[in-house]
Amino acid sequence: MGKLISRLAKRFFPQCRIKLLMVGLDASGKTTILYKMKLGEIVTTTPTIGFNVEAVEYKNISFCVWDVGGQNKLRALWRHYFRDTHGLTFVVDSSDRERISEARNELHRILSDNELSNAALLVFANKQDLPNAMPAAEVADKLELYSLSQRHWFIQSCSAISGQGLYEGLDWLSNNISVKN
Repeated sequence: MGKLISRLAKRFFPQCRIKLLMVGLDASGKTTILYKMKLGEIVTTTPTIGFNVEAVEYKNISFCVWDVGGQNKLRALWRHYFRDTHGLTFVVDSSDRERISEARNELHRILSDNELSNAALLVFANKQDLPNAMPAAEVADKLELYSLSQRHWFIQSCSAISGQGLYEGLDWLSNNISVKN
C-alpha cells in the first residue's frame, strides 16, 4: 500500500529541480556540508579543484547542488555557474576571523552579478562547533548582510560535522525559492 501511495504522490506531485550554487572561501566546509546533506555522514574531503554536483532530496524537492572550489585562483570562475541559479548558498568559516572581510568582499562581488539577481541567499555560518566561532549575528554584521535591502537572505548557524543547522537552512530555501517553470 505504501508503494502505491508513493508512486501516486510522485506522479501527481512531481519533484522540483532547484539549482543551488554553493560557494565560499576555501576551507569553509562546502564539500563537507554537501556530503553531510547528501549521505548523512562525514566523508574525507580534499580541496575542491573545480566542482562537485549532487542531487540532494529534501521534502519532495530535488536540489541540484553545485559545490564550487573556493581557492583564490578559482573564484573568478564562479560566474560561469551563475546561470539558472535559484538559490545561492554562501558558506563562511565562523572561526576564521582573519578572512571574514575577504569573505564579505567575495560575497558582495558575486551578488552584484545580474545572473544572481533573483537568487535567494542562504549564508551558512559554519563551524559553530569550534570554540572561537563567531555567532551568526556577528557573521551577518561582518558580511554586511543588513545592507542587502533588495535581496531575500537568511543566515543559519551550522556545523557540517554534526549536521546541526543544515536542514533548517534547506527548510528556509525550500520555502523561499520561487521556481518559474
